[in-house]
Amino acid sequence: MDRKLNRRALLKLGIAATAAVSTSAMAAGESQSPEENPAPSPDYMGVLVDTTLCIGCRKCEEACNRRNHLPRTAESFSDRDVLRTFRRPTESAFTVVNQFPGSPSPDQSGVSQTYAKVQCMHCLYPSCVSACIVGALTKSSDGAVVYNPTICIGCRYCQVACPFEIPAYEFNEPLKPRVRKCEFCADRVKGTGANPACAASCPTEALVFGRRAELLAMSKDRLKRRPDRYVNHVYGETEVGGTSWLYLTGRPVEEVGLLKLPNVAPRERTEAIQHGIFRYGVIPIAFFALLDGIMWYNQRKHPDDHQAPGGAKDAPAARGPKGGVE
Repeated sequence: MDRKLNRRALLKLGIAATAAVSTSAMAAGESQSPEENPAPSPDYMGVLVDTTLCIGCRKCEEACNRRNHLPRTAESFSDRDVLRTFRRPTESAFTVVNQFPGSPSPDQSGVSQTYAKVQCMHCLYPSCVSACIVGALTKSSDGAVVYNPTICIGCRYCQVACPFEIPAYEFNEPLKPRVRKCEFCADRVKGTGANPACAASCPTEALVFGRRAELLAMSKDRLKRRPDRYVNHVYGETEVGGTSWLYLTGRPVEEVGLLKLPNVAPRERTEAIQHGIFRYGVIPIAFFALLDGIMWYNQRKHPDDHQAPGGAKDAPAARGPKGGVE
């Protein structure tokens, strides 16, 4: 039998070992029921977005640009041609309005376009906060997810973790790049809470600012009174555990640029797995399994290093009659 182990065999060994410890980690994580999230604070603020009332004026974009001192855009905010291209928030535009063909709701057949605003959703249980290893992102007492650039290390884990694909990174700033997103117009240095410029500038009250619990009650009242206008769902009530921004739509959410997401916050699953890994010592086990595999591989690859030709290990050299080596 060939006792030599080639690289492919070693790779198979490594894959098998990795699969074993990964399965153990998953089992450990799944065996731990996610810790029950605390109830949202009654002090959490929010915004209700009613897409059936939005007219695509872009006043919210302009107000956001001015309040956050963002770079001025090449085109005027009154230019509606930009709405023809689907856009996402960027490091220089914290909120954008998109246009979708078709009426906003069944009872608005005379309207040919639907408009929907998108920005950071300020999750109740934010995955970006959970993913940030230095605490640069935090959840404030009024519900806003805010960012501290002075301690950010630029790992961009928040970008990967966000289920809404919101955080943007200043790649064009090599010396002081920051993660950029809507922070609910919160200026906590001056002691002022959330007061979003976008909601204050909306001429049709498609954006309503207030306490999240009250906005949720308002949303459900509208659904009850106008079943002919709205899809019977408040987007953001339960998605990824709930968000501070709530949406009422007259069309399925995926038709107005919103993502269909599960009700479980992503951080619950990832944190459960992480806790399982460290609680049951999977990382040390994997490390020592790797060392053991390397030792086994070396022994199999060089079986004759410690054997004499006849098979006896470390056999002494034969000596002549006078004690010399023959």
